[in-house]
Amino acid sequence: MSELLSHAEQVWVSGGWAMIALAADGLILFTVGLNLWFYLAARRGRKIGERRWRRWLTHPDERRGAVGELIDFVTGATDLEDLTVRFEELRTTELAPVARDLRFMKRCVSVAPLLGLLGTVTGMLTTFHALASGAGGERTMDLIASGISEALITTETGLVIAIPGLFFQYLLSRQRQQFEVFLARLETVCAQKLYHALRARRIAAAAEDRGAA
Repeated sequence: MSELLSHAEQVWVSGGWAMIALAADGLILFTVGLNLWFYLAARRGRKIGERRWRRWLTHPDERRGAVGELIDFVTGATDLEDLTVRFEELRTTELAPVARDLRFMKRCVSVAPLLGLLGTVTGMLTTFHALASGAGGERTMDLIASGISEALITTETGLVIAIPGLFFQYLLSRQRQQFEVFLARLETVCAQKLYHALRARRIAAAAEDRGAA
């Protein structure tokens, strides 16, 4: 373990100042990604299952978690127009932050290779400066090795951050699509139930009027 930490420290130092920017970029990228993962996982309704959340529509006391809160909000609609407005509000409040975070992650993924490239440039400049000095000897060789190490390590680190980050972003985009599908399905089921309830109410009112006449 100590050897691993020692090697990691050596790599960090050899990468130069660009490693600080790369570490910050990677930390922000995966922190935002993990927060978004848990946010979407609680709202997709996939773990709950359609049979269960359908039951929640008529059994308010059984509702739990974020999905239960969504159902609480939409089942308060008094007519189909109100239901449509509530789902539009849901999509604005629930999906807009997801889209914003995904855009931010995309920028972090794009920045990582560029920071690696910047470290490559500074490393090569160090190498060329050592070659141009023409002093020779062990000092020059150390500077050349340091410059080459900085160039290679920062390039590799940028790719190590960007490639998993791109894959993570894709998984989160898939989760967002599943959440959108869940909302669309929930809206359809709620609209059907509300329509039948309103229709039954109208039929009962008409029958009562005829009886009174």
